[in-house]
Amino acid sequence: MGTKWTWDFGGYDPRKERTVEALCTLGNGRFATRGATPESAAGVAHYPGTYAAGCSDRLSSSIAGQQVCNEDLVNLPDWSRLRYRCLPDDGPAGRWLTPDDPSLRHCGVSLDLRGGVLTRHFFFQDGHGRRLGVTHTRLVHMGDPYLAVQRTAFHVYGWSGAIEIESVIDGSVTNAGVERYRGLEGHHLTGHRAGAGTDGVAWLSCRTRSSRIRIAIAVRTSSRPLVAVGASCTQTETAQRFRLPVSRGHSAAVVKCAALYTSLDRPPGDPLSLAVEHVSQAPAFAELLASHRAAWEHLWRQGELKVPGESGRILRLHLFHVLQTLSPHTAELDVGVPARGLHGEAYRGHVFWDELFVLPYLTLHFPEVARGLLMYRHRRLPAARTAARRADLRGAMFPWQSGSSGKEETQALHLNPRSGRWLPDHSHLQRHVGSAIAWNIWRYGQSTGDTGFIQGPGAELLLDIARYWGAAATYDADRDRYRIRGVVGPDEYHDAYPEAAAPGVDDNAYTNVTAAWTLARAREVFDGLPATRRRELAERLGLDDETLSRWEVVSRRVYVPFHGGVISQFEGYGELAELDWDAYRTRYCDIRRLDRILESEGDTVNRYQASKQADTLMLGYLFRPAELRALFESLGYRLDDEVWRRTVSYYLARTSHGSTLSSLVHGWVLAREGGPDAWRYCEEALLSDVADIQGGTTGEGIHLGAMAGTLELVERGFAGLEAGPDGLRLDPAPLREMPRCTFTFCYHGHRDIRVRLLPGRLGIRVPPARFAPPLRVCLPGERLVTVAAGEQRWFRLSGR
Repeated sequence: MGTKWTWDFGGYDPRKERTVEALCTLGNGRFATRGATPESAAGVAHYPGTYAAGCSDRLSSSIAGQQVCNEDLVNLPDWSRLRYRCLPDDGPAGRWLTPDDPSLRHCGVSLDLRGGVLTRHFFFQDGHGRRLGVTHTRLVHMGDPYLAVQRTAFHVYGWSGAIEIESVIDGSVTNAGVERYRGLEGHHLTGHRAGAGTDGVAWLSCRTRSSRIRIAIAVRTSSRPLVAVGASCTQTETAQRFRLPVSRGHSAAVVKCAALYTSLDRPPGDPLSLAVEHVSQAPAFAELLASHRAAWEHLWRQGELKVPGESGRILRLHLFHVLQTLSPHTAELDVGVPARGLHGEAYRGHVFWDELFVLPYLTLHFPEVARGLLMYRHRRLPAARTAARRADLRGAMFPWQSGSSGKEETQALHLNPRSGRWLPDHSHLQRHVGSAIAWNIWRYGQSTGDTGFIQGPGAELLLDIARYWGAAATYDADRDRYRIRGVVGPDEYHDAYPEAAAPGVDDNAYTNVTAAWTLARAREVFDGLPATRRRELAERLGLDDETLSRWEVVSRRVYVPFHGGVISQFEGYGELAELDWDAYRTRYCDIRRLDRILESEGDTVNRYQASKQADTLMLGYLFRPAELRALFESLGYRLDDEVWRRTVSYYLARTSHGSTLSSLVHGWVLAREGGPDAWRYCEEALLSDVADIQGGTTGEGIHLGAMAGTLELVERGFAGLEAGPDGLRLDPAPLREMPRCTFTFCYHGHRDIRVRLLPGRLGIRVPPARFAPPLRVCLPGERLVTVAAGEQRWFRLSGR
């Protein structure tokens, strides 16, 4: 499998190739290219794809007799395509070679995480004993966000002659990377123009059909000696042909450098002119490789997270993909957190609540990136306000799936691939996404002390989300409680009551509790604003005394359902039928997507006490036990350790784990309370994409929330790190399987604070800094200590 810094994929298995392509994607936060072989076009086994953050397009499709409209992250022209064949002096020309050719004798793939470099090795041998070794070395430049480069080296054995090469820009690509979307319109590119010059530079430009984003890719193909044979351009493709002289026992190489520009770039300019100019002036491969590695070295220092063994190796891969998707370059873009990265077309590149699992890590390590991602939400406040008004509510109602405009992008229909039926999709009722945004704003402010953001766009966001919750909660006189009806919780399976005519369930516990928390934090932020800013926002948002008083009341009187001594996932959950879990596991083995199984049988999961993923238990992910107890107490409910343990056990027995986030949250909750099965769930979270445990979904794009969540699992889960305005809190809960870790982070202007967790010991180092006050830290048992700038201190930990 490789070393601690490399991931090796030996052999060639067409059935696993798309998963390898996703895991070997290279990117720089602005655009990314899947790790597909340069030789192969899109097909059953291969799916080349290049995606630029924010480059999306909306098309209509006819599905099940309905017209549906979907916005997609667009698959851009393939810059990496390179075809080659052997021209031996002593025989006829060979075939164009691909990994699927019968002459392939060996194949290897190696991903270098430290340097951000992908290497593919092929070895071919024909029936005449002629052998050819091919090595592709690819990078998407982390220092220069417009460039990518690929070097292909050929080594011949037992013959001499030439290699004929076709360097292609393929603009005929479509969005066809997700099988269940195949019935949807996927031709997003139009207006193609292509050309090639005599200087080795070729180019292709086009635009998206609906959003009219202009895209240009220019490539420079070079080598010494390299004989240009000619070039051909069709409407959607440029192909430059070369001959590379080779002799037995020697190597020769060709370098393909690409520049990608779009009309989304700032400052504005003509994408084609910029791409051609940039690629023409790009340095040689060796210089590009060196500067690219240097940029990655800087990122690794800032994002340091060290865990020994195989777990540490997987965590490093997860961090690699987080940084490729959301790098410092992302901070300059108007984009959110794509749930499947820039690695494929699943979820259409949309922004969900996954930022809840991603932004905490970025806030501690790359706060400028976290701030930029929060600004994506702020820029879409007008759309969220419009959505609330259309629902006859106030404030900001953020969409479950967001894209370029901030409007609701959740599909109207979704396909059950097991039954082949297109079904209504009610997941847009997951209003809890607003609380996720509020939580990230709060955590960002607590960790960074960025008063400019918290008193500026952060306050406006938080207050408008609170306005929505204040309006959405309705008073129930019989209970003397406020209720939130007609929603869908994080579980997603339950989108209606059995036999109900309308979608939605009432009083989802997670939704209600986080709404109450949001209202309380909004009031706290509002009261802490400077007087002029407080008056400004009060006038703009209509925050009169009556509104603020209502927030105070609702935040303390929201209804939380219970049944049988546990928190109910929603009102009536405990009255649903029990599922025969053993029978379904025996019949189907893998029941992660229980909703699809039951629907294919003519049944519905709405009838059962069965959850797709952590829902109620998400409260244990967001809040420390003491915080959660205090939150319930403020609502007038008693939540002691025994009630919480019963709640955890109850839902563990009734969850199918149909999401990669499920094992992460369950592992987190069990680790914090010392549960015996904690590591089983933590390990599954680590393996989610590496082992493709959801059965083929990784090839459609990695699961960014689960990957970033495992980083948080170490820092906030195991090390117990929490940042507050008065200092840090560290309350370790290490597992036997992961007893030690080291990481650095930022806090209130301090950079590169280092924490080392060892068995029984905790070390904290604060780097030297002029005029920096000592760092206040609260250790287990409410022990308060300080660590001065330039100091490292060690503390003993008592056993749990």
